[in-house]
Amino acid sequence: MAKVLVCDKIAPEALEGIKMLGHDVLYKTGMSEDELIETVPQFDAMIVRSATKVTEKVIDAATHLKVVIRGGVGIDNIKHEYAKTKGIQTRNTPTASSPSVAELAIGHMFSVYRFIARSTWRMRKGDAFKVNKKESQGRELAGKILGIVGIGRIGHEVAKRALGLGMKIIAYDAFIDNSKLEYVKMVSLDELLAKSDIITLHIPSSDKPLIGADEFAKMKDGAVIINAARGGVVDEDALLNALDSGKLWGAAVDVWVGEPNPNPELMNHPLVSVTTHLGASTKEAQMRIGEEIIKILNEIFHP
Repeated sequence: MAKVLVCDKIAPEALEGIKMLGHDVLYKTGMSEDELIETVPQFDAMIVRSATKVTEKVIDAATHLKVVIRGGVGIDNIKHEYAKTKGIQTRNTPTASSPSVAELAIGHMFSVYRFIARSTWRMRKGDAFKVNKKESQGRELAGKILGIVGIGRIGHEVAKRALGLGMKIIAYDAFIDNSKLEYVKMVSLDELLAKSDIITLHIPSSDKPLIGADEFAKMKDGAVIINAARGGVVDEDALLNALDSGKLWGAAVDVWVGEPNPNPELMNHPLVSVTTHLGASTKEAQMRIGEEIIKILNEIFHP
């Protein structure tokens, strides 16, 4: 039996499943770094989502920890290389949330092209039919070129759905030369920027933005960008400039620099469809994440 610390919200069924394995579970969310440092020494396993930051100080305090499990795709909120030096495994659930993130990205494409979020806002303000010329004429996704930056699990799920909508799909990936989907054409980043009507990002976090002022300048006039990847992969100031100058038709943002305190100017921009980091927030994804967490615990503590 292991002592398992659950630091962020997971499906109730997952909690019950962990307990049914015979593990002793503490479910405590919203802990500060100091609280984590005080709490973690007695635990063998730690489960986090996006909110909890597993810092070097937390890892130093985790004297019995064997594994940190991130319920989700990335592990950028965990100092995983440092954890490795302490003999602590870092695991994630890479396949569980891919369909959910892909569906949200597609949903944002519809929202931007057909002014769904903007029209909802207008109607609730009482300005239902006070639309400008641009907002009276949306666009269709069919026939448009979709550029997918990052053609991993999520990128492939986006491509499958986009094909069904009649879109033409190109992709760029710094680590993948060929897509397993024959209808996805791999191109350079510059070619993707120049040809895409809509660009959707599905890449890990990075030290600096992949998309900044230079990249926006290379895009088609009237392009759209969707960020459901990580806050910071798009330069938010450059994005605002591209929107205000008319370079972009619109944008969608699910992930933000400085979460949970997003840039208010970007959040309230009339051409931006916004969500609060909802990519993996579906009932089905949470169930799959829970199943993968239980599988990992079984591998480590019940080999």
